[in-house]
Amino acid sequence: MTKLFMFEKPLGMRDTFPDLYEIKDRTKKRMEGAMKRWGYKFIETPSLEYYETVGEASAILDQQLFKLLDQQGHTLVLRPDMTAPIARIAASKLLKDQAPLRLAYSNSVFRAQQREGGRPAEFEQVGIECIGDDSVSADAEVIALMVSVLKEAGLDNFKISIGHIGFVQELFTQIVGTEERAETLRRFLYEKNYVGYRKHVNELTLSSIDKQRLFSFLKLRGSDNVFAEAHSLLEGEKGLQALEQLKELWSILKDYGVEQYIKFDLSLVSHMSYYSGILFEVYGEHVGFAIGNGGRYDKLLEKFGKTSGATGFGLRLDYVLEAMKVELTSSEQECVLFSDERRKEAITLASELRGEGKEVVLQNWKGVGDVDEFTKGFSNVHFVVGRDSNGNGGEKR
Repeated sequence: MTKLFMFEKPLGMRDTFPDLYEIKDRTKKRMEGAMKRWGYKFIETPSLEYYETVGEASAILDQQLFKLLDQQGHTLVLRPDMTAPIARIAASKLLKDQAPLRLAYSNSVFRAQQREGGRPAEFEQVGIECIGDDSVSADAEVIALMVSVLKEAGLDNFKISIGHIGFVQELFTQIVGTEERAETLRRFLYEKNYVGYRKHVNELTLSSIDKQRLFSFLKLRGSDNVFAEAHSLLEGEKGLQALEQLKELWSILKDYGVEQYIKFDLSLVSHMSYYSGILFEVYGEHVGFAIGNGGRYDKLLEKFGKTSGATGFGLRLDYVLEAMKVELTSSEQECVLFSDERRKEAITLASELRGEGKEVVLQNWKGVGDVDEFTKGFSNVHFVVGRDSNGNGGEKR
């Protein structure tokens, strides 16, 4: 009797077949190379972390965590993101001298899905963390590096939306008065539910002027022209520091020469509760949602007993490939197809070709059912079969 789940996969898990794996691997290596050239060093963290530390610090919803118990009864989680584990390492091991750390990663993360919906429960994140630097210059470096990484991957048509959580929090608190009410407004923004946002604002007991401030807030998108309008929505001096940081960021990004990829969206918020300042999302063609995001998360290190500035980004490799509209191409492998009497000659030929850097399959003629069908998958086929003039073989081509 066939087992019920013999050919099934757990919800949200995916297989990666050879052709796509090769494309993904090449793309990932190019992205990693760009990070290394900017001075970032790669780090690995365990797949399993303690729920009470990394699990609770990650800001991923509890129902999205994969949980299990170890033999001592401790609750563990499969890491739901990379930022929290790296913050744990930085706070406990690496920040002894307080020098800025430039760390990079390329690992799978795990987030449980309640229903399939086409969303993977395991996916690869490629990203960096700059820890120990609380300057706007660090934020700009992270964004400029993300541009470089995406271009190195082969993507050129993308936009990075930049906001500041401090500006959003200050404006909402000024108008609605309490953090609970402000959180309701932020949830509408995160869900991109602008119809619900407007309806909710209309139902609030506010003056017409304050309601108009909340409506005008949604229009704060564009280039540096948004800063003056944003300034006019604030009362007093609070919130101006966030705008000054964004102005400084814009100036530095222009020095990097990446302004063509940048737009400001001061209504941008995130479900990641540890963001504390500048934050951003990147969007590519052919994908209806962010292919990566990042920002400043100074408060996260405090959960691990360390006070330090930190900023970084994470890119979803599967979304980057989707934005590139990657097409599977024919194999670049070559094949040496041989008969028994010319086996040694075939082995020598395959070794020589591999020495030239080529990928070569060495295949005995006897092991192939349909030669024509088998050889279709190779860019070049060398037949070492039959007998030569000495009676030891035949034609090789």
